[in-house]
Amino acid sequence: MANITASMVKELRETTGAGMMDCKTALNETDGDMEAAVDWLRAKGLSKAAKKAGRVAAEGLVAVAGNGNKGVVVEVNSETDFVARNETFQEMVRTIAEVALTTGGDLDKLLAAPFPGSDKNVGDHVQEMVGQIGENMSIRRLAGFEVSPGIVASYIHSAVAPGLGRIGVLAALESTGDQEKLAALGKQIAMHVAATNPLATDVDGVDADTVERERAVYREQAKESGKPDEIIEKMVEGRIRKFFEESVLLKQAFVIDPDQTVEKAVKAAEAEIGAPIKVVGFIRFGLGEGIEKEESDFAAEVAAAARG
Repeated sequence: MANITASMVKELRETTGAGMMDCKTALNETDGDMEAAVDWLRAKGLSKAAKKAGRVAAEGLVAVAGNGNKGVVVEVNSETDFVARNETFQEMVRTIAEVALTTGGDLDKLLAAPFPGSDKNVGDHVQEMVGQIGENMSIRRLAGFEVSPGIVASYIHSAVAPGLGRIGVLAALESTGDQEKLAALGKQIAMHVAATNPLATDVDGVDADTVERERAVYREQAKESGKPDEIIEKMVEGRIRKFFEESVLLKQAFVIDPDQTVEKAVKAAEAEIGAPIKVVGFIRFGLGEGIEKEESDFAAEVAAAARG
């Protein structure tokens, strides 16, 4: 039997929103396996499946840059949201994205590339700006697409300036058809991705372990019905289909036209664009996602700063 500590119970509670005693029971039932405990709570209907918003946060900007068939998205973090409104910081992030367009999706290559108008590379320039702006900052991640023939469309949600905001999306489409109309479709798909945050482009792209975890949870839930095993399996497969419809880009209802899926919308667009279209993939960066930021008392911080 695993030693279930208070910190483990606290972590599970913050992850799932379930009650403390339920979390302790889940950990005991799963021998301290945190991931299995999350699934146990879900199967029992006890997980709210949400972290407290304050537990995952980081500031700064997400930037996109592109030139038709090529695009990149970059996240640059800072300590406070005040920096995101700083025009000097905004210009630096915009320039970093433009440089990233020439270096591809390799972070090390980006950091080593010359920063335009400076005698330093990108990495050193960022460190120099730390002293100028007065906050710690870093280039956290970048990714990109290049297709031929086709387009890489981009979209920024919660924009603070052109190409800069809190959510950045790329959508890559291959086609020999009308590139202007293809770009318009790509922009709509990028907006859809920003809104729905799918797990994968198609069903085959969903991680097999993720599907199996979902299936196991659904099976435990279905057993509560008391129905025969063959009925339970049909119930589970129905839930898996629903999971794909909610989580896979091409299977989702298109936010632009919810009466059809993204897949059907792309197929319908082929007639107007004049050629087959393949949705190669998407990239979505949400500012600060996956980064845990220590909660603090802002008023206390200001008072402390005032005292010197």
